[in-house]
Amino acid sequence: QALFNLLIPDHAADAFYPPRLSEPGLWDLLLERLLGGLSHWDAEHFLFIAERGYLYEHNCAFFPLYPLSVRAAAEAALWPLQRLLRLRSRLLLSAVLLNSLFSVLAAAALYKLGCVVLQCRRVAFLAALLFSISPANVFMAAAYSESMFAFLAFSAMWQLEKGQSWLSGLLFSLASGVRANGLINAGFFLYSRGKCFALQLQVGSGSVRKLPPVWKQLLSVASSAILMCAGIFLPFVLFQYYAYVRFCGPGAGLEQAVPEPLLQLALDKGYRLPAVNGVKPPWCSQRFPVVYSYIQDAYWNVGFLRYFELRQIPNFLLALPVTLLGSWAAWTYIIANPRHCVTLGLERRKSEEEGKPRAGFCCPAVFVYVVHATVLLAFGFFCMHVQVLTRFLGSSSPILYWFSAHLLQEHEPLLRSEGTDTQTVAPRSEKSLLGKSPGSSGKGTSENPVMKLLRNWRLITPLSKCVLGFFLSYWLLGLILHCNFLPWT
Repeated sequence: QALFNLLIPDHAADAFYPPRLSEPGLWDLLLERLLGGLSHWDAEHFLFIAERGYLYEHNCAFFPLYPLSVRAAAEAALWPLQRLLRLRSRLLLSAVLLNSLFSVLAAAALYKLGCVVLQCRRVAFLAALLFSISPANVFMAAAYSESMFAFLAFSAMWQLEKGQSWLSGLLFSLASGVRANGLINAGFFLYSRGKCFALQLQVGSGSVRKLPPVWKQLLSVASSAILMCAGIFLPFVLFQYYAYVRFCGPGAGLEQAVPEPLLQLALDKGYRLPAVNGVKPPWCSQRFPVVYSYIQDAYWNVGFLRYFELRQIPNFLLALPVTLLGSWAAWTYIIANPRHCVTLGLERRKSEEEGKPRAGFCCPAVFVYVVHATVLLAFGFFCMHVQVLTRFLGSSSPILYWFSAHLLQEHEPLLRSEGTDTQTVAPRSEKSLLGKSPGSSGKGTSENPVMKLLRNWRLITPLSKCVLGFFLSYWLLGLILHCNFLPWT
């Protein structure tokens, strides 16, 4: 990113770029040269919020947990550098360090989740490796909230699969304080409780004596589901209330003097500051004053089919690979499990009764994740700026990685080993997961399967080249586009 940021000149893009108020020192300039490409686009919003709070109205589209974490790390962990670096430089360094940590933890959580859901550690491990070279990986390193959200979301899904409902609810609640699409994760709780209740009904059907306990259980399931969903929605509601008090309250106004350059930026760009002289934003008078939806509509023209314009064709081309991959994953799962999809996974299967669940991507447990990914994909394609679809799905759903790992494992002979690995109960070393490398002495030398494929590029199948090509070439393209303001983006 430092190389691309240095070689490719930036276009004068109409993006948020607040003025630097303090004079940079030598170390600030050096840090800007090294990491400046990771502070473009939405990263400017997060760094600005971490430094000055929610000064402008449209800053409220970015949720507070991530910038608060960045500010806390800059003030606590990096306080010895305060004599060398100004606050903005420390915030950028803090964001990069935090995101490096969160992306590693997210990969580990994805692996643990894959082991539980897929019941195949080999595919789970390969999926975690693909996550590490994801096309959205640049946003896991830049000052974006994607890596923190991925860590919290994948960890919450893993804990829910393990039966740790309250810990999962806490993690899902924290995730909704990072990104707005965390609210959709409430569907995992609703489905989990509904499926559990439906399967228990099928076991006890035909017994009249069990009806009262069933009603009690229904009330218990409903109350716990409502309580958990309320906890997930709570950070969103509290943040909307904060925005209402700040921009619409009777005492709204500038609590402290705003520097002249920031006031001038608001005048030049039309950014709205907290209410002055009793003039309130139009969303304050709505029946449900939600600033998030207003900002998406007024500032970025986000809405159903609003992005379907001829001049947006390049951005649709950017979103095309991940759209095809996500659609292919959903179609593959539906074809493999038509009855399971029609019954929404609420029908007890013979394999479950015998204790032999199907393993791999097409197993029954993947159903809710496929639905989640498909909903996000459809919403992002029709209602959002489609160029964000790759990082939107890449940080929210494990499906892209599970399906890509499934394709490689099923159709690439180089990744097939002598044994099978479909259970997660017996602890085994990574040697048994990855198999023997070509030319090994038979001692079971472990090997990174992605590196194995890259070293044997000429021998792998065209499908494997397509999958790896998507991840690697699209990762490079995303790096160039993010680290440089380009005219057509």
